[in-house]
Amino acid sequence: MKNDSQSNESALEKTAYAKITWHLIPFLFLCYITAYLDRVNIGFAKLQMLADLKFSETAYGFGAGIFFIGYILFEVPSNIILYKVGARIWIARIMLCWGIVSGLTMFVTTEWAFYAMRFLLGIAEAGFFPGIILYLTYWYPSERRGKMTTMFMIAVPVSGVIGGPLSGWILQNMAGIMGYAAWQWLFLIEAVPAVLMGLLVLTYLKDGIDKAGWLTESEKTIVQKHIRADNEHKKDHTLGQLLLSARLWCLAFIYFCFVMGLYGVGFWLPTIIKATGVAGALNIGLLSAIPSAVAIVGMVLVSGSSDRQRERRRHVAIPAILGAAGLIFSTVFSSNTWLAMAGLSLATFGIVTTFPLFWSLPTAYLRGTAAAAGIAFINSFGNLSGFVSPYMIGIIKDATNSTNAGMYVLAGFLVAGASLTMSFPSALVDR
Repeated sequence: MKNDSQSNESALEKTAYAKITWHLIPFLFLCYITAYLDRVNIGFAKLQMLADLKFSETAYGFGAGIFFIGYILFEVPSNIILYKVGARIWIARIMLCWGIVSGLTMFVTTEWAFYAMRFLLGIAEAGFFPGIILYLTYWYPSERRGKMTTMFMIAVPVSGVIGGPLSGWILQNMAGIMGYAAWQWLFLIEAVPAVLMGLLVLTYLKDGIDKAGWLTESEKTIVQKHIRADNEHKKDHTLGQLLLSARLWCLAFIYFCFVMGLYGVGFWLPTIIKATGVAGALNIGLLSAIPSAVAIVGMVLVSGSSDRQRERRRHVAIPAILGAAGLIFSTVFSSNTWLAMAGLSLATFGIVTTFPLFWSLPTAYLRGTAAAAGIAFINSFGNLSGFVSPYMIGIIKDATNSTNAGMYVLAGFLVAGASLTMSFPSALVDR
C-alpha cells in the first residue's frame, strides 16, 4: 500500500509540474525575449544612429550604459512592490511602460535626449528580471529551479537569434519609409511586442499556486508541500541584516563580473563583427545569431548536468572561464571573421550559461521579503556593470580605434567571477 501511495503521489507530482511548466515557462520566455530585444537593440541602431545624429562612441557607450542607472535606482523598490501586490499587475505595468519608452526613443535628436530616454527605459524595466526569478520560487523548489530558470533565460540567446537578423533586415530595408530613418523604425517595431505582451500578462499570469485554476486541488496541495519543505532551511532577514551580509555582497560582485561580460558582448557584438570586415547590416545581423544559437545548446546541456548532479558552483565557474577564453580568442583573431566568430560563440556560450545557474545560489537560502530584496539588490548591483562595461569600451574604442583592450578587461572580470563563485559555501547551494 505504501508503495502504491508513493507511486500515486509521484505521478501526481509529475503531472502538476508538467502543467506548471507548460503554462508558465513559454509565456515568461516570450516576455523576456521582448525585454531583451528592447534592451540591446541599441547595439544595432548604433550602426546608423551615430552617423545620423553625430554622436561619438563615448556618447553611445554612456547612453547605452545609463539605462542601468535608472534600472539600479528602482530595482529593489520595484521587486518589493511586486512581492506585495503580486506579479500579474506589476509585471504588466513594467512591460507596458518599457514598451512605450522604447518606442519613443525613435524621436531622439540630441545626446541629452538619448541619455534621458535610456535612463527612463531603465526605470521602466526595473524589477522585471528579479521579479520573474522571485516568481519562479513560488512554483518550483530548489532542485527543479536550475532547469526552469535556464528554460526561461534561454530567451537571452533566442532574442539574439531572432533580433539579430530582424534588426539587420529593418536597418537594410526600412530607411526613408514615411520619412523616418531605419534605426527609428527599429525602435518602434521592436517596442510593439512588449506592449502586447504586457496586456496579455493581465489576463494570463496568476499570482501563486492557490490562484492557478488549471491545477486540481490535489496538485496544488502537493506543489505547496514541496515549496514549504524547500523554504524550511531558508532564513528570514531584515533589509538591514541583508545589506550587512558578506555573502550577499559576494554574490553581488560575482554577478557584477558576469554582467560585465554579457553587456560588453551584447552592446558591441555588431560593431565587433563589422570590424572583422563584414559589410551590410543584414549580414552582420545574420552572423550575430550564430553565437546566440551556440549558447542555447550550451545552456540546456549545462543546466541539465547541474540539476542531475545537484551541483551549482562548478557549473557556474567553468562556463565563465570558457567565456573569458572565447573573448581572448576572438580578440587575438579579430582580423579573421570566422575565427573571431568561433571565439565570440564560445564567449557567448560561456557568459550566457553562467546566469541561470548563478541564480540558483541566492534563491537557495533566501525567502520572503528577504528573497525579494536580496534578488533585486544582487541584480541591481550587478547591472551597475551594464553602465560601466559599454561606457568603458566606448572610451577605449575612441582612444585606440579598437575594442581589443576592452575585451581583455572583460575576460579578467569573468575569471574573477569564477574564482569568487568557487569560494561560496557549497553546503548552502548544492541541493
